[in-house]
Amino acid sequence: MLRLDFVGMAFGALFFCLSLTPSLLPRDWLFAGLIGGLNAAIGYGIGVFCGRMVRRFVLARRPWWPPPRVVLTVLKTVVVAGSIGASLLMLIPAASWQRQVSAVMGMDGPATIDYLRTLVVSLTVGAVCVATARVLLDIIKAMARLLIRRWRMDDEVALFIGTAIVVVLAIMLINGVLVRGFLAGANRVFQPQNTTTAEGVVQPDEPQKSGSPDSFAAWDTLGYQGRNFVATGPHADELTELNGAPALEPIRVYVGLQTADTDEQRMAVLLSELERTGAFDREVLVIIPTTGTGWINPVAARAVETMYNGDTALVGSQYSFLPSWISFLGDQEKSMVAGRMMIEAIHQRWEQLPQDRRPKLVLYGESLGSMAGQGAFDWLPDISRMGFSSVLWVGPPNASPLWKAITERRDPGTPEVEPRYDDGRTVRFSQGNDSAEIAADTAAPWEGTRVLFLQHSSDPIVWWSQDLLFNRPDWLREPPGHDRTASMRWYPIVTFMQVAADMTNAGSVPGGHGHNYGDFVLDGWAAVAPPPGWTPADTERVRTALNDSQSKDGPEY
Repeated sequence: MLRLDFVGMAFGALFFCLSLTPSLLPRDWLFAGLIGGLNAAIGYGIGVFCGRMVRRFVLARRPWWPPPRVVLTVLKTVVVAGSIGASLLMLIPAASWQRQVSAVMGMDGPATIDYLRTLVVSLTVGAVCVATARVLLDIIKAMARLLIRRWRMDDEVALFIGTAIVVVLAIMLINGVLVRGFLAGANRVFQPQNTTTAEGVVQPDEPQKSGSPDSFAAWDTLGYQGRNFVATGPHADELTELNGAPALEPIRVYVGLQTADTDEQRMAVLLSELERTGAFDREVLVIIPTTGTGWINPVAARAVETMYNGDTALVGSQYSFLPSWISFLGDQEKSMVAGRMMIEAIHQRWEQLPQDRRPKLVLYGESLGSMAGQGAFDWLPDISRMGFSSVLWVGPPNASPLWKAITERRDPGTPEVEPRYDDGRTVRFSQGNDSAEIAADTAAPWEGTRVLFLQHSSDPIVWWSQDLLFNRPDWLREPPGHDRTASMRWYPIVTFMQVAADMTNAGSVPGGHGHNYGDFVLDGWAAVAPPPGWTPADTERVRTALNDSQSKDGPEY
């Protein structure tokens, strides 16, 4: 368990050093150590395999192999010293790179001396991974010996069968036990939180809100995020004072997983709530497929309500207890099915209204909510065909079907990080961390249905995919986007692991970077769904109000 393969050590050190190169977001020493240890273990395994293949098929028949013991000792000493030395020296530029990435996002970077702890963490993680792999190999060899003794099998055949059995059992264990057990455990962990209520959040009295005494959706069934949504946001008197004109009380409709027993029953309650609150009589009806826990971005909600002086109806529904990253990894299809069901149910009722009495139909989605909303459309023309006037999708996951199809079919010569499609006739993209740039990306003429994707060049949710394992994407071939360091490079396997790790930290960076879109969502609304006569000065007035109200709308994502 302690003996190391020296070719594996060289590859492990190489992968560790590459893992220290910059990626999309800053990493502290602990996180860098975890990623470095995993990459080092992968590199070690590749090195062991390559070394054995070369020794068996290339060096085995060479008269000079193996070399004298003295030569082997010198080679091993050089490998060990070189691997340790390179790993230590690489930590110095690694800390500098992290300071560069941090500076791009207005954050303080790590000190070099602190970053040296990365090596200790990586050694621990890598040792655990290698030891686990060796235990599995020992099990394979034990099964092979059993097959040879009992059935007199050829050595290679027995080894192949033993490997196949262990691999199948491992896959069954991971998929059938570990993954399901993890999801079941996550449900048990997060479901109790769904029954709690954030401090300061109380049941609304306004009949325009779900969960109120008049509502068909009981307050205690809305879930943690649903209660935050309906109980916060601006009221009519606040909007009247801000906009200088009599305002309406904004309508917020929501159903939780516990509001009814089945999806169909929940949609029935949702439609009843829309009818009860008079949502179809408002100027704007905003459908908001939620993230995994049922979260709706309070900045996005308050922004559109303020822009329309309360003449709005916002509607959302919960489909999971789990955070988005768990829902994304565990069951992406569930979010898309839920999004399609809600959009189709509301659209069917909206379509029954006389054309001159229909509210403006608008769709919003952020993160997994964006992917859920895209599940309702097979292709871009379906958005216009269904009558949507505006769509704002923020931080779409890379697996989002519509986003991916449009990006792959973008106009020739346009970059993947900010593509153009059909010369921006219906859909447009913006990197979304500068008001002036968003305005330029969405400038007139832009007739008919408007679809806008806000996507930061540093957002790992947008750019992580399995293709990163062995293929360099276009966004890493092109000049870097606004908040991605030019020092980032693509390396097989390593970059996949780096960006996957960035996903866990995507929302904790300052607004305008990573997966935190801050108040630039307001600029997205001003681009796709501006009220008549809207001006840039109005946008800045609302932005000031949003910044003043950040603490009023409940916990963040």
